[in-house]
Amino acid sequence: MSRNAPRHHPRKRFGQNFLRDESTIEAIARAIAPDDSDHIVEIGPGEGALTQALINGECRLDAIELDRDLRTRLLAAFSKYPGFTLHGADALDFDFASLATDGARLRVVGNLPYNISTPLIFKLLEQAPIIKDMHFMLQLEVVERLAASPGSKDWGRLGVMAQFWCEVESLFEVPPEAFYPPPKVHSAVVRLTPHPRPAYPLVDPTSLARVVAQAFSQRRKTLRNNFKGTMEDNDFGGLAIDPSARAETLSIADFVAIAAHLHV
Repeated sequence: MSRNAPRHHPRKRFGQNFLRDESTIEAIARAIAPDDSDHIVEIGPGEGALTQALINGECRLDAIELDRDLRTRLLAAFSKYPGFTLHGADALDFDFASLATDGARLRVVGNLPYNISTPLIFKLLEQAPIIKDMHFMLQLEVVERLAASPGSKDWGRLGVMAQFWCEVESLFEVPPEAFYPPPKVHSAVVRLTPHPRPAYPLVDPTSLARVVAQAFSQRRKTLRNNFKGTMEDNDFGGLAIDPSARAETLSIADFVAIAAHLHV
């Protein structure tokens, strides 16, 4: 998009904070390293700063933008590229599978609004088989939760399910001044790469998701309390799991074991 174009006034209801720092844009583009054969899906391109760094004459890039005014600007800037398609939609309602029709797995990127980032990541994790990788700018706190380890205060439902589906890499932090308007929090860029083969192929992902949600439903309570009426102490004992432990101490393998036990 032309650097001389009038600036778009960010809209709070869309959670808009536009990335404008050139060095950060270049660092994200280097991390993604787009190839001519890629099928890129950009969520919330905003003013098109990252779009400009990723698009070329060969790759296919589908952009999903909810703001009508921004869509007009994006079309004016990028419709000259034959592989560019703009979708006027809310990413939370968008059917990402509808784009994976050319045999190429999707490379999903985006500077995600803080108010939708977690539910959107959960939605995309369910689409992991059609995704090659995901690169997101997120609130630093969300990236820390995605990349957390068992036993840490950040270990929770988001990290368990993200790491069940993907390898998670926290790439670098981004200060508030890289955006307009500057958010009140620090941000970070994260890479999620779906595992080439399921790490736990025998567990039903839907059952696992229910178990993890139940385990973390009340973080300060023990597994015994959170699974009351579902699991007895001897059930946990048979899985070598302490019923008086809290969910944040369990590994992914522990959650998988509970899900398998309940499924049987």
